Amino acid sequence: MRKRRLAILGGLFLAVPLVAGAFFRQTPLPADGLRLFSQVLQRIQDNAVDSVSKSDLYEKAARGLIKNLKDPYADLYSPAELASFQRNTLRNNYGGLGMQIERQDEEIVITRVFPNTPAATGGVIPGDHIIRVDTTVVTGLKIEEVSSRLVGQPGTAVNVVFQRPGVTEQVKGRFVRAVIRVPAVAYTLMLDENVGYIPLQSFNESAAEDVARALMDLKRRGARSYVLDLRQNGGGSLDQALDISDLFLKPGQEIVQVRHRGRTPDIAKATRPSMIDSTPVVVLVDGATASASEIVAGALQDHDRGLVVGTTSFGKGLVQTLFPIEGGWAIKLTTGKWYTPSGRSIQAEHDRLGDDRFVEYAAGTAPGDSLRKRPVFKSDAGRSILGGGGITPDVVVMPDSATPAERELSKAVGAAFNAWYVTMYSYAVDMKSKLAPDFKVTQAHRDEFFNRLMKAKVGITQVQFDAAQSVIDRNLETWFARLAFGDSTAFRRNSADDPQMKSALDLLRRATTQRQLLAVANSAPVKRN
Repeated sequence: MRKRRLAILGGLFLAVPLVAGAFFRQTPLPADGLRLFSQVLQRIQDNAVDSVSKSDLYEKAARGLIKNLKDPYADLYSPAELASFQRNTLRNNYGGLGMQIERQDEEIVITRVFPNTPAATGGVIPGDHIIRVDTTVVTGLKIEEVSSRLVGQPGTAVNVVFQRPGVTEQVKGRFVRAVIRVPAVAYTLMLDENVGYIPLQSFNESAAEDVARALMDLKRRGARSYVLDLRQNGGGSLDQALDISDLFLKPGQEIVQVRHRGRTPDIAKATRPSMIDSTPVVVLVDGATASASEIVAGALQDHDRGLVVGTTSFGKGLVQTLFPIEGGWAIKLTTGKWYTPSGRSIQAEHDRLGDDRFVEYAAGTAPGDSLRKRPVFKSDAGRSILGGGGITPDVVVMPDSATPAERELSKAVGAAFNAWYVTMYSYAVDMKSKLAPDFKVTQAHRDEFFNRLMKAKVGITQVQFDAAQSVIDRNLETWFARLAFGDSTAFRRNSADDPQMKSALDLLRRATTQRQLLAVANSAPVKRN
């Protein structure tokens, strides 16, 4: 893969070297400002009722300075915070056990165990509750506090005590931490009409490799078209976004450009032939598709290489740069904006910086433009595509709207949603060894779930519960299938109720090339409002 700087998109990681102290040499504080700061610092140090060390005061002042910038993504990271930020952002290559944890009420619960990891080989299963890590009882601790005790240097050992639902005795294990590789593509599926399905869940350090492997595997299995699912994908590494776009585009085609203040724009281009030539591709997006995901979707849309289906993406097109400073600390600042090849700004107006003059706007846009007056851009083939922030789909397909009964149920659950979720999850854990692959949700399942909700004091009535049976059944089916048989089974079972996926498959059935797919969408768009 090409060598590039690693960048942050929205909240994503970027490392750029900087000589320590360069800010102060280049932009010294005015003398009046220095005197003011020194006098305030001295007064606090001498007279504040609570004693605070000078080191702590300086850190508080630095954090206060960053907090008062007109930059919603600016932050200051201590060495420990920086390590956590890197681990949680790219979610790869850290020393750990290979399990996903979640705080449910006061308990720390295992919600996913990744294959070929110490947790998997050690017999950990979803639903296990972590009771103790080494000598620390973790019940009631924050999720970050528990995570920091589980991760560490690869090769080091950690002792963990679990409570398994339905088992009286606690389960104890000694695990040796290993480098954990969390797959960006957890599974692939061959759907009807030889459609290869690739759910890209993150842009971690192996995302491009995972997508390339998925394309090759599905191609060998006879895929004649593809669905790249970027829904709910909040982004990640810029390098991976560029390399994934490279898998679909032609050499020399622009992928994205970043516009900084007072600098020539940086432009990234594809460098190698597409892996799948003119095979039709649909890209699924929604309101949670953000940053790196929007770069991929925008590049494929602008070059007519992917038909975008779904709802308008989030619109997270700000570039954050992480500047290392002395002592292992780092400061993150917004330094630019991302634009698609046609000149569309990815950044939506809801996140505009306070200084509207920060970077040049794309032609046809200006501060204050309404999203209802979005500028129109052109793809390579002359198709009209909308700008104004985010990636607007070629074919807008809204999710099924909630019925009045479903809205009433949601309102009744209200603040008790966490109890609802914990009850649903624990019921699925109890059921996972009792289900056949072709199970159906029965009245007995509904009754048991309702009884558990009553014990958890979720304030809904039997009438409200019964009136929303369809959404109850979908939730039970999803969680039962996910915990008993995995994410791929859950998706396959639920795809019939997924209007965006159904529209994508309907369009792909009528096209053998990308050009035909675009023509089909243009002549008979599938829209649901």
